[in-house]
Amino acid sequence: MYTLFFLKRCAKITLIVCAFLMPQLAVAQDDLAVLPYWKYYNAQPMALYRHLCDRAFEQLAQRKKAIQMLKTREDWQKRQALVRQKLQESIGSFPEKTPLNPVITGKIERNGITVEKFYFESMPNYYVTAALFLPARERKNLPAIVFCSGHGATAFRTDVYQQMILNYVQKGFAVLAFDPIGQGERIQYVKTNEPKRFENLKPTLEHSYPGAQSFVAGVSPAMYFIWDGIRAVDYLLTRPEIDAKRIGITGRSGGGTQSAYIAAMDTRIAVAAPECYLTTYDKLLKSNGPQDAEQILSGMLAKGLDLGDLVEIRAPRPTLMVTTTRDMFSIDGARELYVEAKKSFKAFGAELNLDKVEDDAPHASTPKNREATYAFLQKHLQNPGSNVDEKISPFTEEELKVTPTGNVYTSLKGETLFSLTQKRVSNRKSRSNPQNLSKQIISLTGYTPNALGEIVFSGKFPKEGYDLEKYLVKGPGAYYLPVLWLRPHAQSNKMVLYISSKGKADIAKKNGAGEQLAQAGYHVVVPDLSGAGELANTYLSGGDSYIDSTSLNLWYAGILTQKSLVAVRMEEIQLITEFIKAKAPTTTTTTAVGVGTFVPDLLHAAVMIPSLSRVALVNGLGTYRSLTEHEQYLPRYIPSVVSGAISTYDLPDLVAALSPRQVLISGMLNGAGQLFSSSELEKVYPSNGKHIHFSSEGADLLDWIKKEK
Repeated sequence: MYTLFFLKRCAKITLIVCAFLMPQLAVAQDDLAVLPYWKYYNAQPMALYRHLCDRAFEQLAQRKKAIQMLKTREDWQKRQALVRQKLQESIGSFPEKTPLNPVITGKIERNGITVEKFYFESMPNYYVTAALFLPARERKNLPAIVFCSGHGATAFRTDVYQQMILNYVQKGFAVLAFDPIGQGERIQYVKTNEPKRFENLKPTLEHSYPGAQSFVAGVSPAMYFIWDGIRAVDYLLTRPEIDAKRIGITGRSGGGTQSAYIAAMDTRIAVAAPECYLTTYDKLLKSNGPQDAEQILSGMLAKGLDLGDLVEIRAPRPTLMVTTTRDMFSIDGARELYVEAKKSFKAFGAELNLDKVEDDAPHASTPKNREATYAFLQKHLQNPGSNVDEKISPFTEEELKVTPTGNVYTSLKGETLFSLTQKRVSNRKSRSNPQNLSKQIISLTGYTPNALGEIVFSGKFPKEGYDLEKYLVKGPGAYYLPVLWLRPHAQSNKMVLYISSKGKADIAKKNGAGEQLAQAGYHVVVPDLSGAGELANTYLSGGDSYIDSTSLNLWYAGILTQKSLVAVRMEEIQLITEFIKAKAPTTTTTTAVGVGTFVPDLLHAAVMIPSLSRVALVNGLGTYRSLTEHEQYLPRYIPSVVSGAISTYDLPDLVAALSPRQVLISGMLNGAGQLFSSSELEKVYPSNGKHIHFSSEGADLLDWIKKEK
């Protein structure tokens, strides 16, 4: 009884103590925060994404003006030629056509359907597993359909996809269904006895994880998906059963993406019916945002393109938009696209060749939409008959297995997206031109300097040996950067600008490096850049390319608009340097320190901002190239990569360009997060870089700063 009373008494005292201490703890934890005081400015969720979207909407508005000027058939033909050129630039050059080397591995016959299981090489040693479904009753002059699978792990073996495929065959079509990379028997990150950080990834990440590496190398991964489809058509044309003039294409979701892209790029596709994909980028950006890697074309919006161009480039060839009203791809956008594209078909005198069907359903295949698609393909591929969606028993996954192990990599040891990227990069040397480096950086990143805007002073807090001042500085978009200024009591003209991917709390906390520097007589300015500290919630949350707590979807938005996340943070750093000049005009030297994943961002900014007199790079990515050298790389480094930059320069080239300014390099890491050894550092960084100082310990940073001459 006494024990129970004692425990209750202790619990009551504990609650009283906690109630007393909680506000004080909150104050202590909130001591470095700036935004909570400003309720208006604090409403900045997804500010970085909104900033990129604002740029995208401007680009789309310019495109809309261009489209409104098109009136005649000749106008649209000129537009089609321009779109074809811009699409090819966005996708990248296709490889040369090499022998397909098809190998048939098995055959099934059942209920009037013959299935030939086979694989071919769309590029040397790059295997595509597929199946050709043929009607047993008729084997001459067949109309054919290329079937593109959506993001199911088993690809065309999924029951709902077989429902469509087998119905087409029953209606007299030949159907070639193939596995997209990362799906079916082309899954790249297979589970092995050796545990890996990334394995058994879902299909969207099977595309986006290696797809990000492809972008690093300057190649839209969509190129590989489209090329597989083009080579699938090549294979169909080798078959004597197929009528080359009657080839159609369809597919849902990710298959809708592939079918739309392939149909736009391959004029041999007579009829196209993309399902559950086509919308406008205006609506896509306002809803789910950029999707996985193969749906992103480099600079697509910056080049004046939208998804409607994939349809309009096909006019007057028959095209059906298959949509649902509750799709993840906005039906409003699909309707707008249809109205716009109708004008192009009308200009060609083929208004009826563009049609749209929609059903009140989520992102799914429905009987209504299937029957409408059957009817459209039957009509325009001259294959009349019933369009009723019949229930047909599917083949099992085992029956449709093409390779002995069910995986081309364990069976055939073929190329992956990673290995192709690795080879592409290893065969290429950066062509950095020191004289034109600034222009190259501006061109590749999308960097644009900004005039200093509003500065909001947010209070001064006396500390031991210095004052802690809080500010908000207007960023390059419609948001504000929280900034701390540790101002020493002793008069000084020495400045340290500290940029950390962990935010200002990384240095400004009690007894932190910032406090030590301030007490030693240094001004220390510490901002939160986009994605860090109080602005950590400014990214695009979730998304089907959200991996390892990193939003690749947000990075893709930068690729679409040719405004890299690096450029945004460069602009933020540039504004902070302007802020420093405004508030400390007598400052003679500024040492810039970059820590963590923001090292490349600061390094780019330092090349463009000569007032940063010295630069320290601590615990960051050493080279972009290293991200392409490790299959199991860390996604956290990707948002600070400039897509395709390594064709022109790499991070060590930027370090070299800082000469004669002094640079400290401490604890640099490769793409897998492993420390570069001393010998590796000597190979990575310029041998004549006398301005470069190496340190294996981040603790040497303060000593290096204080040794300033």
